[in-house]
Amino acid sequence: MDAVFRALADPSRRKLLDRLHVRGGQSLNELCEELDMTRQAVTKHLAILEEANLVVSVRRGREKLHYLNPVPINEIAERWIGKFERHRLRALSDLKKNLEGKTNG
Repeated sequence: MDAVFRALADPSRRKLLDRLHVRGGQSLNELCEELDMTRQAVTKHLAILEEANLVVSVRRGREKLHYLNPVPINEIAERWIGKFERHRLRALSDLKKNLEGKTNG
């Protein structure tokens, strides 16, 4: 999970993930379009994202296509956000029950 947090810490890598979220299966050339980065910089960022398992690459002929892998982000959400959200939802549920009990009683 540390690799995922390190990968997500960089705004350029988050931008790449956003672009892959909008349209998966992009080549390096497609990802370089509209970015103010060199091809080498994009390649390095993609390598870090692949190491963190946030991006999966598939070869199609001579082309290498990149896809977002949302599983690590979901794991973070479940571990770090979900446990805090459960407490809040339980508190809201208890509040609702208490308020409904007062008006029905």
